Amino acid sequence: MTESLIVTYEYFGEDPKAIADVIRVEQSIEFPNDLAPAWIQDEVVGKIVEITSLNPNSHQIKIAFNPDNTGGELPQFLNVLWGNASLFPGLRVIDVDLPDSLTKKFKGPRFGIEGLRKHFGAPTRPLLTTALKPMGSDSKTLGEMARTLALAGFDLIKDDHSLANQPWSKWRERVEVVATAVQEANQITGKNCAYAPSLNLPFDQVHEAAHTAKKLGAGSLLVLPGITGFDSMRTLAEDDSIALPIQAHPALLGSFVSSPTNGIAHGIIFGTIARLAGGDISIFPNTGGRFSFTPAQCLEIKAKAVAPLGNLKPIWIAPAGGMTLERIPEMLASYGSDTALLIGGALSRGDLAANAAAMVSAVSGR
Repeated sequence: MTESLIVTYEYFGEDPKAIADVIRVEQSIEFPNDLAPAWIQDEVVGKIVEITSLNPNSHQIKIAFNPDNTGGELPQFLNVLWGNASLFPGLRVIDVDLPDSLTKKFKGPRFGIEGLRKHFGAPTRPLLTTALKPMGSDSKTLGEMARTLALAGFDLIKDDHSLANQPWSKWRERVEVVATAVQEANQITGKNCAYAPSLNLPFDQVHEAAHTAKKLGAGSLLVLPGITGFDSMRTLAEDDSIALPIQAHPALLGSFVSSPTNGIAHGIIFGTIARLAGGDISIFPNTGGRFSFTPAQCLEIKAKAVAPLGNLKPIWIAPAGGMTLERIPEMLASYGSDTALLIGGALSRGDLAANAAAMVSAVSGR
């Protein structure tokens, strides 16, 4: 294997050589290695590259897989990366090195950082984004909220991820009402604010809903890859008849990263895999909010969002989850201007229009 897919696992336990032998076979042929033909043992079964023991119960295991094992497709790549290995206790994926022969199979983000800067006329500043809340509001109320935010100068207004097809605001009705309100505001401001409806829908409806959303005037899409699938997001990103910026929401993905001894590293889930699957903006819980991500974990996501990955574009990050206006300087100092500032519920504490104007003012001139 001259150009391998290299996965680094962290193993918490004893006898790392034994578990490494299990992983390399389980993540490739899942068959007794000694019964496999010689050429399969040679070319298909993973190879142990290196084992580094940090202490008697903590080890890093690097395994090289033939990229052909993935078939050049995202679902099988995820299977090789973490399929059956996810069932082993005390095991995490902490790094992955993808060869160009594999990354060139993916189109990745349609817009990425530079594309959205051009799209929103924001050559240097961060993007301004927010969410329509709360569930239970009717479509007219959400539409008026969106109008206020668009008039203030926001770039992106997304549905809250929990807005789906509830009786208070049915999906199609909400998309039409909110998209119309944002378009009318754009006519007044001359800006290009984009509404992103949530595609939190049954799988067999997602693709058609994305087309419907575009026809109704939506300028972006909110996708929940933990719920509808990373490959579902990829198909939306690669569809030239949709061609809208995609925001990836972290719902249901927390269990991959919340354990210190099991799962997949933050940067891989919210950075590397999000890019392979075509996300232009990766939303994740910022440190100090309602969730438990540490500063180091958040910076790891930022690093993977922009790290070299074949020809795939670097993407925006949107650190979120209970953010306030007061935290904007801190977020920009930590993450830089290639950040989509996502403040949701806090804007409704007091006067929405005044708070929205203050948020726009906070980044103007950057």
